[in-house]
Amino acid sequence: MGLSPLPIPPHYQPQQVAQVWPVPYQQRSQQAQAWGNQHNISPAAEDALTIGLLLIDVQNTFCIPEFELFVGGRSGQGAVEDNRRLCEFIYQNLGHITQILATLDTHTATQIFHPVFWVNPRGEHPAPMTEISAADMEQGTWRVNPTVAAVAPKGAAWLQDYAVHYVKTLDSDSKYPLIIWPYHAMVGGIGHALVSSVEEACLFHTFARSSQTHFEQKGSNPLTENYSVLRPEVQADHNGQAIASPNSAFLQRLLSLDRLIVAGQAQSHCVAWTVDDLLTDLQTHRPDFIQQIYLLEDCTSAVVAPGADFTAQASRAFEKFAAAGMHCVRSTEPMATWAGMASM
Repeated sequence: MGLSPLPIPPHYQPQQVAQVWPVPYQQRSQQAQAWGNQHNISPAAEDALTIGLLLIDVQNTFCIPEFELFVGGRSGQGAVEDNRRLCEFIYQNLGHITQILATLDTHTATQIFHPVFWVNPRGEHPAPMTEISAADMEQGTWRVNPTVAAVAPKGAAWLQDYAVHYVKTLDSDSKYPLIIWPYHAMVGGIGHALVSSVEEACLFHTFARSSQTHFEQKGSNPLTENYSVLRPEVQADHNGQAIASPNSAFLQRLLSLDRLIVAGQAQSHCVAWTVDDLLTDLQTHRPDFIQQIYLLEDCTSAVVAPGADFTAQASRAFEKFAAAGMHCVRSTEPMATWAGMASM
């Protein structure tokens, strides 16, 4: 079959994208298989050209307005609008997407970017969106909360030394300084789950194409941030000992595909830095693959919060990716019109 879009199944309700609700798994599985038969959708294993759809952190915590880190963008409804388009893109391209791969930001309470990890001289925790720099630690503005030392087997003194090293490392060569985020994407909680409408679309794809969605967790290491699914922000402690490592297995999974489409949240953070890490690796090892990556620019939004608008940073990142050879495309454009997307 060609790359022409399919109709959107009648069960899809765009007004539900901003809500959390239980997906009727059994009913959707039966409908998806019937839909596949009706529209002559072949199993993904038969694809001559394998196309992956990478969904970065399309979770309630980032995508539902009342949740902790809703990515509203400048419109105020960014992630909701993005996910409406994303669901429609999945349904319209069911027969062409070989596999969906979804990353899940995965946290517990006691992590280096959460308030409980830090205290000031009065024993108070930093408010969400506080930035902590090396200068703050040198001046005693913030220090590690001694009650969280259990996250580091080497004890409280080691953890304090490590924290100084951590913020200095971020200050010198990272994308952003240490930002204290609200508790979010807490494993086992509702915020950790995929957006219901997106979960439903992924499930529908699974049964229509006999292709299991792959889920990749990131961000559970208490000692480092992990904006990118491919690389933690800090990989070694102040003694040069490894505390984390790049996710080479997932990188190889992505590179096993012929084409890769990317969407998700937030454009200024986890999307930008996953794609940036991917680009860095490809420039060295697989430059031919750079032109096989398509960024759905209308299915991602930048973090915009009081006193913090990262839209410009997100735009610069996408300009960099396009200059390197990646394709910035829109979900509403037929895939057949995308540059370099072979016909099937």
